Amino acid sequence: MARQRGSCHCGAVAFEAEGELDRVTVCNCSICARSGYLHWYVEPARFRLLTDPSSYDTYRFGTGTAQHHFCRICGVSAFRRPRSDPHLYDVNARCLEGVDAEALPVERFDGENWEEAEAAGQLDPLRGKR
Repeated sequence: MARQRGSCHCGAVAFEAEGELDRVTVCNCSICARSGYLHWYVEPARFRLLTDPSSYDTYRFGTGTAQHHFCRICGVSAFRRPRSDPHLYDVNARCLEGVDAEALPVERFDGENWEEAEAAGQLDPLRGKR
């Protein structure tokens, strides 16, 4: 299992994540569409924050379930706790060192219509489409 290192733009928020980075998910919800986030879901046991948690802040909206963490200095969101699976870490593949995120296979999630998409079982983040 590969270990990936990642960070925000300025490096104040840094982490390591282990797993098979074989695909990413693109979501069309309001925040993901604006930020260009490429989602890679990681189990908590395979995620390690390398910097002090005080280096990031958290933004919540809508149901307040998702935790959109962002660097207090540069504003980049390198990882989150997603609404769909708040027990997982959602790593922004664009923030991983040495990874060509644009070359990874992409799955799409209709986050703009989140409730309907989730109810239809459109996506299971760890195993792909059902």
